[in-house]
Amino acid sequence: MLDISTGYNKYKFIGNDFLTWIWYLAENDLNLLSLTGADYKNLTLEIGNSLVLENDKKKDAREKITIKGDKAGLEEGLTALKKGAVVTEINLLLTLDEDEFKFTIKGESFNVTGLKTPSSKGSQDTGSDELEGSVIEKAYFCDRVFDVLDILFNTYMERRASESFRSEDVKKIKSWIESYN
Repeated sequence: MLDISTGYNKYKFIGNDFLTWIWYLAENDLNLLSLTGADYKNLTLEIGNSLVLENDKKKDAREKITIKGDKAGLEEGLTALKKGAVVTEINLLLTLDEDEFKFTIKGESFNVTGLKTPSSKGSQDTGSDELEGSVIEKAYFCDRVFDVLDILFNTYMERRASESFRSEDVKKIKSWIESYN
């Protein structure tokens, strides 16, 4: 049986690889519905207002690159990827059917933070029934986001375990990284 800390250290790269793949999907406007087989009318991802990359390839130095701001250029991030950095945190805008969600996901732990869901469609009265309805609606919105993240992660893991990943996907991702000068 694999010790927890040994397993964590051995496989912690998967979350960061997943986030890099998500960035690639968002930047290349790939059809997420056909890629994942998800049962939604509309599913799109965009990079939000922050991206964090780390490069710890050098034994004596660890670089952390943080890009923040609306409409910030991501060229520095792609340059960091060229130098061996990995995406450790990404802010995403998810459009799911007619709803928009904004959140940050961390690669190391898959923690989702700062989740902003659509405004409640119910009335603004503070009665007990309305409050309960608002809580249930917020839980429904959270469930939708986690459902999409589960679908994306399962799709990523299936692709990563396939024979064609190295021959096709890695080449496409490297080409995308190299396309920025």
